[in-house]
Amino acid sequence: KEDRGVDYFVKDPEKYRGKNIVIAGGGDSALDWSIFLANVAESVTLVHRRNEFRGALDSVEKVQELKNSGKIKLITPAEVTAIKGDGKVEAITVVRDGEEPIDIETDYFIPLFGLTPKLGEIANWGLNIEKNAIVVNNALDYQTNIDGIYAIGDINTYPGKLKLILCGFHEATL
Repeated sequence: KEDRGVDYFVKDPEKYRGKNIVIAGGGDSALDWSIFLANVAESVTLVHRRNEFRGALDSVEKVQELKNSGKIKLITPAEVTAIKGDGKVEAITVVRDGEEPIDIETDYFIPLFGLTPKLGEIANWGLNIEKNAIVVNNALDYQTNIDGIYAIGDINTYPGKLKLILCGFHEATL
């Protein structure tokens, strides 16, 4: 439920002033909000499942600087495995590779994972694939190079493709 301490995006940064925040993720959103909230929140902990980040290099460097100066706590490689609290977030459980789980007290948990389509076994079907997306004919019906197989949404690509939810709805209608 909303307003219980789990936020999937940051609407009003002032909400976090003086609070303890845990952010999970390794892309631009997680890095950028960690940097910004380091100057707003009482504490910011960034948890990421790998040691490497997918975000912009300057953001990665800034997070490392803030970690070195004690303004951000960085926990890698690790995953958030549980949210604890009685009606509201009170702590999150983090597991580091090969270590015992630890609980981190927090007022807010902000998971910022993003979305990356995974082709899985579909990649072996003989479909035309370009940059991890299935090439379709968008002139008529989003058919792939194999008769009877169609692809819509973030999994497909064509000239001028925009990766927007709205596009997936439009493609489904056609």
